[in-house]
Amino acid sequence: MSESSTIPASSLRIDVFSVFGELVDGALSTSIIGRARTNGQIDLRLHDPRDHATDAHKSVDDSPFGGGAGMVMRPDVLAASIRAANPPRPLLALSASGERFDQAMAHELACSGGFSLLCGRYEGIDQRVLDRLVDREVSIGDFVLAGGEVAAAVIVEAVGRLVPGVLGNRESIAEESFADGLLEYPHYTRPADFEGDEVPAVLRSGNHGAVERWRRAMSLVRTRDRRPELLEHRGGFTDAEIDLIRELESGQFES
Repeated sequence: MSESSTIPASSLRIDVFSVFGELVDGALSTSIIGRARTNGQIDLRLHDPRDHATDAHKSVDDSPFGGGAGMVMRPDVLAASIRAANPPRPLLALSASGERFDQAMAHELACSGGFSLLCGRYEGIDQRVLDRLVDREVSIGDFVLAGGEVAAAVIVEAVGRLVPGVLGNRESIAEESFADGLLEYPHYTRPADFEGDEVPAVLRSGNHGAVERWRRAMSLVRTRDRRPELLEHRGGFTDAEIDLIRELESGQFES
């Protein structure tokens, strides 16, 4: 399976190698990423390694040397598929043992000009492909999936929404979770009173400076309470941030 079209030079090319490319295609054909593909901002190309299998059954896997359960994806078939596509680099293999994908990596890939994803299946990918043809192994979390397709869709969406023009409001990227090492503040909309639970008064005050301070304080407190390891990574709070948290927790934003 493959896709190609006339794409502007400024678009982000992403090649995905998968024996179940329809899973990736279906997940990325609607909403924001679907529109970005239609508009030419994201050039997503799907490649089926079966197209390069040489036997009558189009086999892409075989039993592992040394015995054991399951099957392993063949190096010759995968290598042929990758080389025929001449994909953009880096080429990332989706693997539970890879480095953790995060927002920083998403920004890195969005600025790369293009990258590729290799989806494993069965028991995994022959190590020689990983050693010779893959640039990095990447994981979306400490759990095991049946294959790399869901992980590939996650990465394409996380990266694709950072491509200039894909989101209408660039400010939403700057303010969302992980943008500066913090979790995002909570959001509210109408009605102002929902079953007796009212929107914080500061958000209805019209005082934009106070709103921004409240949002910043809430991001700090949420991160402290939910993801303390993020704070450790960024070196903790500054003195100004500690003062802002005290202001929030003392109720100064409530009037």
